[in-house]
Amino acid sequence: MKFLVLYGTTEGQTRKVSEFVSDRLKAIGYEASLVDSGDAAARDIKLRDFDGVVVAASVHVGRYQTSIQEFVRSRCQTLNGMRTVFLSISLSAASKDADDLKGIAECVRQFTADTRWKPGDIHHIAGAFRFTQYDFFKRWGMKLIAYQKGVSTDTSRDQELTDWIALARIVDEFAAKVAKARETA
Repeated sequence: MKFLVLYGTTEGQTRKVSEFVSDRLKAIGYEASLVDSGDAAARDIKLRDFDGVVVAASVHVGRYQTSIQEFVRSRCQTLNGMRTVFLSISLSAASKDADDLKGIAECVRQFTADTRWKPGDIHHIAGAFRFTQYDFFKRWGMKLIAYQKGVSTDTSRDQELTDWIALARIVDEFAAKVAKARETA
């Protein structure tokens, strides 16, 4: 079986998550093509060449990357006829706060309404604080958010919140669903 892992990233954590997904699919015996939605090659992708599609994008100021939005909007009919999973990457996904969780659910709702895509599965994946990459003002703001969320505010190193074990389980379950659907088709 062959999978497309398409991602949009701003600070790099979604790329890291997508690389993990691609590597995991390969480790369990499948082909996986990893594509950045911002690359010119994304425009030439033939979705029908794939048995399943993983779309990963990160939330920044309540929205996903424009390149992901444009790709999904332009291919929604094809995607809606395929086995798909959407990985929504955000810091809020690590939160236990009801308002945070409601907020990221609303981001997904708005995204799917705008693009008319109906992902087969949706998972919220915790991102990372990239303190070492932020400018002074963003580092200060993100440090305040980290403090409010009970995360280390040591800005000398990045704080990764992604649960890699849970992500591996998500990938395995999605691959099994696609394999089962292919067997019954």
